[in-house]
Amino acid sequence: MNRALLALALCSTALPAFADEVNIYSHRQPSLIQPLLDAFTAETGITTNVAFVEKGMVERLVAEGDRSPADLVLTVDIARLTQIVEAGVVQPVQSDVLEANIPEAFRDKADLWFGLTARARIVYASKERVADGAVTTYEDLADPKWKGKICTRSGTNDYNIALLSAYIAHHGAEAAKTWAEGLKANLARKPDGGDRDQVKAIWAGECDISLGNTYYMGQMVNDPEQKAWADSVRIVFPTFEGAGTHMNVSGVAMTKSAPNKAAALKLMEWLSSDAAQKIYAETNHEFPVKPGVAASALVASWGSFTPDTLALTDIAAHRAEALKIMEEIDFDAGS
Repeated sequence: MNRALLALALCSTALPAFADEVNIYSHRQPSLIQPLLDAFTAETGITTNVAFVEKGMVERLVAEGDRSPADLVLTVDIARLTQIVEAGVVQPVQSDVLEANIPEAFRDKADLWFGLTARARIVYASKERVADGAVTTYEDLADPKWKGKICTRSGTNDYNIALLSAYIAHHGAEAAKTWAEGLKANLARKPDGGDRDQVKAIWAGECDISLGNTYYMGQMVNDPEQKAWADSVRIVFPTFEGAGTHMNVSGVAMTKSAPNKAAALKLMEWLSSDAAQKIYAETNHEFPVKPGVAASALVASWGSFTPDTLALTDIAAHRAEALKIMEEIDFDAGS
């Protein structure tokens, strides 16, 4: 079935089940996943059809119900994975291949989603104005010495909510609220924009450090307009006191309707393979989740670190509490 027919089907009725295709709803930009899907098709002969759903994916799947043409959901962040689980629109997948390839910390305990790539929530620090070793922990970011020095995107953004959720899991809600208030007091400006915008602000001298995901460095380095921003900072892998660096994932889940279940499972398993993990590492500047698959040379150049071993499902359990804290302290109002 060609993409024009898929587009029609996505807007109306369910697609008929074909053994040689997989239909995907994706939060991820098509350009990021197309190299993977092309390689999968070349190896298996199974075609893939992708609908980029930037917003309202859960609502769409709920509305479509059993008529949904989607077999798989590709998404980023533990929060979005949790949302599709709580909406009851995905089904458990039992697979020896997935269990062998994906560590327990990066998959759902009930097999409802599986992580495919990992990213660290790190600090971008000015090479000119921040000394080596000045920031070593997330706790450091609330130190008054950084007053007026920190930039970040919205406190209610999924990536920052996940970080605060991890803080709650490590230290408790009261300590997490105190930390968030300290971080807010240190902001150089009101939260605005995405992670790359914060690095641009460091380059422009508006702040000295920011929070961001690792893969944005790879995107900036390869963008002629943003390379100067990337060159102005270095990556710091902070840790929680007594633990490691906060990790998040992109992941996949099989929809409850899944008209092409067998082919969809083949794609899920293939995405956890050495070949797919290597493509992810080289093209998306992310960390492979499968043990033994090396990061790209660029990602490796950022240095080694100790990932936090806290299970993502444990982090997701504190999401509502983290969001409540950010709203109570009015984080996005700035300092």
